[in-house]
Amino acid sequence: MSYLACKGLSVGYAGNLVVSGIDFAVNAGDALFVVGENGAGKTTLLKTVLGLLPPLAGDMSLCGGAPACEVGYLPQKGESQEDFPASAWEIVLSGRASRLGFRPFYGREDRAVAQAALQRVGALELKGEPFGSLSGGQQQRVLLARALASEASLLVLDEPTTGLDPAAAESLYATIDDLRNNGTGILCVTHDLGAALPHATHVLEVRDGSARYMAADAWKRGERA
Repeated sequence: MSYLACKGLSVGYAGNLVVSGIDFAVNAGDALFVVGENGAGKTTLLKTVLGLLPPLAGDMSLCGGAPACEVGYLPQKGESQEDFPASAWEIVLSGRASRLGFRPFYGREDRAVAQAALQRVGALELKGEPFGSLSGGQQQRVLLARALASEASLLVLDEPTTGLDPAAAESLYATIDDLRNNGTGILCVTHDLGAALPHATHVLEVRDGSARYMAADAWKRGERA
């Protein structure tokens, strides 16, 4: 199943074109890593996929237009949020909000999924800690757990290994492998393709206002301009 399909997509902001002619798909079990120089348009592309920016041209389809399609998102790491009042547990549990429907409170299943997500990213011991008191790397792990708790069909990650030590980064890639093997689609911007490539099925290179999409094996063989 195709979770995301883009054809002839052009993206930008405030009417200014950044990248044009983007063609790619993320199917069930795919891990597409997006690479490019700073300012090339990688984050602009992600924001367009998430509906935060309108496409300037072309076609984009999420889950073939199915209304029940869930997208999980881990934004690029920002400054440490020292004054943020919620606990790590409350942050992760909020990933279940889209599944509440008409229920006013989180249920047993929601709490079990959130607990498992924290455990999956190795952050269970942070459950009761104020989010704002955590280090940048710890905050990143909690936000990843929130994205996992959504049980989304498509997971969108913007440089998720930023602020993580090598062991934590490898653990994150192992989580990506596990999700992909269970049918989740992954769309991930990375600044370190060398570390990410063993976990990729496809690569999208954004450069000079255009994008080049290929299988990861083709990238490894050097079949790129």
